[in-house]
Amino acid sequence: MRPATSSTTSWLAAAAFAAAMAIGGDLVAAQSAPDGETGRYSMTPIPDGVLRLDTRTGTVSTCTKNGAGWACYAVPDERSALDAEIGRLQAEVEKLKGQLAAGPTVSGKVDEALPKSDPLKKAEPRSAESERKIEIPLPSDQDVDRVMSFLEKAWRRLIDIANRVQKDVSGRI
Repeated sequence: MRPATSSTTSWLAAAAFAAAMAIGGDLVAAQSAPDGETGRYSMTPIPDGVLRLDTRTGTVSTCTKNGAGWACYAVPDERSALDAEIGRLQAEVEKLKGQLAAGPTVSGKVDEALPKSDPLKKAEPRSAESERKIEIPLPSDQDVDRVMSFLEKAWRRLIDIANRVQKDVSGRI
């Protein structure tokens, strides 16, 4: 093998550069070619296509090549959603600060009577004035039905468990 001369070396370098340009020309053109004379878009290659940054608005899009050509879709901007939530929370904080500055509206614990139709309110024992006996209210029919339903389900489950145990024991012997 003979030593390479400078003309051979420069010819090989030029050929390698031309081959690289021919192979990667599409990527280089997509990355460096601005949209018009203003250079509005900045392109960056990604594995699926190209990431496009609009330098005027800051919008980021992913561009992919499909059967019909190139299609660009805007990347969801989490920052705008976060800014909107921060603004909403700041407004709420200011509103609450204004309410606190206006003074307390409730000075202490307030016990309000429950309405008579409230099913959660317990009936208080009544005392008869003349006999001094305490009357205890009996459970309603609905309460008795609920207890009976619960007991029936529990009894059926117990019987089912006993039957399964009996089958397991008889099957193994």
